[in-house]
Amino acid sequence: MRNVLIVLSIVFLAFATLKSESQTKDQFVKVVNGQFIRNGNPYFYIGANYWYGGILGSTGKEGNRKRLTEELDMMKANGITNLRVLAGAEGPDGEPRRVSPALQLSPGVYNKELLEGLDFLLAEMAKRKMVAILFLNNAWEWSGGFSQYVNWSTKKPIPYPETAGHTWGEFMTFSGTFHQCDDCKELYKKHIKYMLERTNQFTGIAYSKDPTIMSWELANEPRAFSSANKAPFLNWVNETAAYIKSLDSNHLVTVGSEGKAGCEGDIDLFEKIHSSKDVDYMTVHIWPFNWGWLNPKDMQGTMSKAIENTGKYIDEHLVVAHKLNKPLVFEEFGLPRDGFVFTPGSPVTLRDQYYDYAFGRVLESVNKKDMMVGVNFWAFSGTGKPNPAREKNMWQTGDDYLGDPPQEAQGLNSVFSSDPTMKIVKKYNEQILKAFIK
Repeated sequence: MRNVLIVLSIVFLAFATLKSESQTKDQFVKVVNGQFIRNGNPYFYIGANYWYGGILGSTGKEGNRKRLTEELDMMKANGITNLRVLAGAEGPDGEPRRVSPALQLSPGVYNKELLEGLDFLLAEMAKRKMVAILFLNNAWEWSGGFSQYVNWSTKKPIPYPETAGHTWGEFMTFSGTFHQCDDCKELYKKHIKYMLERTNQFTGIAYSKDPTIMSWELANEPRAFSSANKAPFLNWVNETAAYIKSLDSNHLVTVGSEGKAGCEGDIDLFEKIHSSKDVDYMTVHIWPFNWGWLNPKDMQGTMSKAIENTGKYIDEHLVVAHKLNKPLVFEEFGLPRDGFVFTPGSPVTLRDQYYDYAFGRVLESVNKKDMMVGVNFWAFSGTGKPNPAREKNMWQTGDDYLGDPPQEAQGLNSVFSSDPTMKIVKKYNEQILKAFIK
């Protein structure tokens, strides 16, 4: 009898283990027939960009875990389950227009407090059943990214735009050499491996096995930066996506593209960089003010045109999504506050009008079972406040972290917790849930 009980115990334990593993597998966000699936159900969402979350989770002087947990609770209360987060910046601290502190101070040398901060963020998100899109690199200067890898590999100084007489053209040419720099790409692959093989010290779960991570993003807004560089750029996307999948078969991978605007105006290149079997879904970013669709001196008069252009841009990329049968996420968009004022409490009437349209496109997609599956607005700034003493509202070390990165005026695109915009976020997240209950 005793032997029978032992056998039954072993069988029960094996069954429980298999069931537990199956349940964990279901928690990972997957793509099935052009849709996100989470816990066996379709997953549509109104999410946020929260790039500085890992920094707030740090125990260093820049960290603020009280603010972090309060803001996570605020977002969860408004139905936000999806956060797009910077895994960490690269390079020495104190560089112009750069996030500080950096995660990777020099090749292979990491700020342990920031690694712990990212662990803490993911652990707290798991408690709230939230998921993270982690971008691992950046085409722009504000977190180091491509240009920092080029500097490390070539020892050439970074021509920071709008500093020391340098132009955006110079910077983009410099950043664009990343795709043809073997040493740069190798350093980045080592960083990818380091991050994917990390184990969260709070949960004991390896990053590669953590369902709190929804996807790995190759970079924030990666670009070829010239028509001549399209082929190396495409090769880099394919090689890097395949490398991530070789290390981690559990998570989704996406490029982080702006869409046609980030592909030298070439919609065919956009299609090519998302055609790989290792790239699971597509993204677009839209910036009405930056792209000249919205006139800051006549925001009211140009808003309808900005919304019209946004619709056309989304529709053009949905054609590619249908062709490739891959979901499309509108993962970056922002709008200045009324009158181009940056302070919390100032009106956001026009921004809310734009957000209402963007969120409405997701709800429409839910009802039609279409392929625009989510948005991440840029960006949640929670209880942070711009420093009024700063010239041109620019960030300096010691100031609150906001959704606006250091190269932009603080408060420019920030959504503060006190903004009525959050009521719109909540409304659409509730409507999306109701659409599945019908």
